[in-house]
Amino acid sequence: MAAFGFISDKLEIKLLILYIASRLVEPVPFETLQELSMCDGGVDYFGFSECLADLVRTEHLALADSLYAITDKGRRNSAVCESSLPYSVRMAAEQKLALCNEQLKRRALVKADIRSRDKGGYEVSLSLSDELDELMNLRLLVTRQDMALELQKRFREGAEKLYAKILSDLYGGEL
Repeated sequence: MAAFGFISDKLEIKLLILYIASRLVEPVPFETLQELSMCDGGVDYFGFSECLADLVRTEHLALADSLYAITDKGRRNSAVCESSLPYSVRMAAEQKLALCNEQLKRRALVKADIRSRDKGGYEVSLSLSDELDELMNLRLLVTRQDMALELQKRFREGAEKLYAKILSDLYGGEL
């Protein structure tokens, strides 16, 4: 059964992929690009996969370390052709892109790494930055890997709250 949507052929799927890739703040894995491209009923997994491979082969997209990024050639072609994509498809893509780019930017600003120590235990490095500078850099030592993983998870979920709490506690709760 044919899918319903505004995208009707492989050229339009390629244009959509380029449109999305040109607006991403950093390279993304296959799954992210696929999820963003599924903003129209006319795009299916197999069509998407085939078009993505074609775009890499024709050097409109670059694939490095399992991450896809638009090339200058792809950016030029996308800019010329993007207005041929249906408006509703572009707006649906923009909505998904806004959320994705927000998550990508936050992930770049909130870092949590775990390193096994020779002396035993684990070192958890946590850092929070804004667009200009590093706001906080904290290293913690824990005895077990599960503890390190939990600290990493919690920090990634609430780094900003932790930063505010540390400042508040250091200022005697007067912030």
